[in-house]
Amino acid sequence: MISGFVLCSLIGYYLLDTLAKLLNLRNLETRVPSEFSDVYDENRYRRSQGYTRTNTWCELVASTTMLASLLAFWFLGGFEGLDLLIRGLKLPNTFAGLLYLGALCVARELLLLPFAIYHTFVIEQRYGFNRTTAGTFIVDRLKEWCISGLLLGGFVLIVLTLFASFGLRAWIIAWISTAAVSVILMYLAPKIILPLFFKFSPVPAGNLREQVTEFCFRQRFPIRELSVIDGSRRSSKANAFFTGFGSNKRIALYDTLINNHTVPELLAVLAHEIGHFKKHHIIQHFIFGQLNLFLLFLGASFCISRPELFKAFGVTTASYYAGLTLYGISIRPVAVLLGILANFWSRKHEFEADRFAAETLGDPNPLIQALKRLSKDSLSNLTPHPLLVGLHFTHPPVLARVLALRNLSGQLKPGDEA
Repeated sequence: MISGFVLCSLIGYYLLDTLAKLLNLRNLETRVPSEFSDVYDENRYRRSQGYTRTNTWCELVASTTMLASLLAFWFLGGFEGLDLLIRGLKLPNTFAGLLYLGALCVARELLLLPFAIYHTFVIEQRYGFNRTTAGTFIVDRLKEWCISGLLLGGFVLIVLTLFASFGLRAWIIAWISTAAVSVILMYLAPKIILPLFFKFSPVPAGNLREQVTEFCFRQRFPIRELSVIDGSRRSSKANAFFTGFGSNKRIALYDTLINNHTVPELLAVLAHEIGHFKKHHIIQHFIFGQLNLFLLFLGASFCISRPELFKAFGVTTASYYAGLTLYGISIRPVAVLLGILANFWSRKHEFEADRFAAETLGDPNPLIQALKRLSKDSLSNLTPHPLLVGLHFTHPPVLARVLALRNLSGQLKPGDEA
């Protein structure tokens, strides 16, 4: 019963995702949308469509490989075989669990690695985005694996220790502990983790710094640092973000963003990011994430010791670590539904942040021009299919954002406040 449900859900989602991607390819238009005719010529637009097609086929091959590998591992008795191998080492259950989950994570990363290499050094290189050297790629991967290993290992160690000590009653303590760690990481990430990958330097004194500082003061947005990131060392694509809570807020701009945009456009992009804070989007998403974790641990308390779960995957000896692994695979339908809901909510918040930027600046045009230039520079797909948007997009299609901002024109006066 459980095995049939899990199998149907895994294959069903794969087919739905594949359908969405194929419909998206079919939805590509040959003519540039009139709103973007000032930034896209026909050659550039055809190039963006080629970029979408190439990435889509790479993603389809990757998802097919991952599903086929999981099903083969399952039906060939891989979950049981790995468990027997690790049990033969006579390790304490907690460390056996670390090794079990670690082996599965390593296998997954090794399967994905060829696709990451191909995407970086073939696709991104072909379309002029890649600036990552082989040495930088290797070092970045090693850093990512070390950080992920430490974080995931620490998480697994805490959870398995709690379950070993308190049994299934430990789920509430495990959830609280995980929530506390996630809060700590939000403080540590900008100061410890991100500098391992990027070089941060202060935005030089001048018009940009003055206007950003003045805007933050006017919006009562306390900012500790305004930094430039050397993103151009890895890619020509641009981005901006802010991190931190309270008086510990930091704004970061990619150097590629600064180099390719005017000061009004940069200010509009930052106003959008500040809009997420002013509209309380950050804390809302944090609470939603913690609610997801709460439901995850609550479900685990009912499921991870049930004999039917282990039988469905061919595992003969019950354990908390195997139960958590199999439970994570079994709840894929719930995770997909929560992801769709989170994406819908995120797209709504993007529209709200866009409106905040337009209203506080009194003019939507700088953000419109920034969005259009960003889409051109990154070869964005301007006409994604609605099914793909619903499944995967955390941001609305750029054309929808631009049209929404256009609707604000004439309604705003300089100095309007959100």
